[in-house]
Amino acid sequence: MNRNSKLMEMLIGYAAAHQHPFNVAVHLIGIPTIMLGVFVPLSWLNVEIGGVPVSVAHVAAFGLFVFYLSLDALFACVFLVMGVVTAEIAMRLGALPLALSGGIAAGAFFGGYALQFIGHAVEKSMPVLVRHPIQANLAAPFFTVVEAFGLLGLRKELFAEVQSLVANRRAEETGAA
Repeated sequence: MNRNSKLMEMLIGYAAAHQHPFNVAVHLIGIPTIMLGVFVPLSWLNVEIGGVPVSVAHVAAFGLFVFYLSLDALFACVFLVMGVVTAEIAMRLGALPLALSGGIAAGAFFGGYALQFIGHAVEKSMPVLVRHPIQANLAAPFFTVVEAFGLLGLRKELFAEVQSLVANRRAEETGAA
């Protein structure tokens, strides 16, 4: 893997702020929850194509998939499954009465973000969301897939390299301080 690749830089930046197991765990819950909170209102805008309902949530999941393909094809394909499943759940929730589906969306959105901030408080690190909100929101679902691979022990060489580079970067920052 090219050490200077866009993927590697993103992984190093993410991993540096997500070392504590509790923080990683709440991100694995919180990020898909936020995604669901966004997808429910997007599901309200839908059309049938060939008898199949397609919503803006489906389009958003596919758009993220296309972006993630520029980073890593395997992670992108796994995300596509996650994104479509989330969009389908959002479609079902979005079909509920507006007050109920809106409440679920708001609870998921704000609850998911609350988890992120709690995780970073435990980690004692600043969420990337604070410094780069657009980048953080676009990349977060991708990193959920990456973290799942790490927890399952898949692509070990990638994770070993990332952890090594994070340790090097921290040593350089400590030495420069």
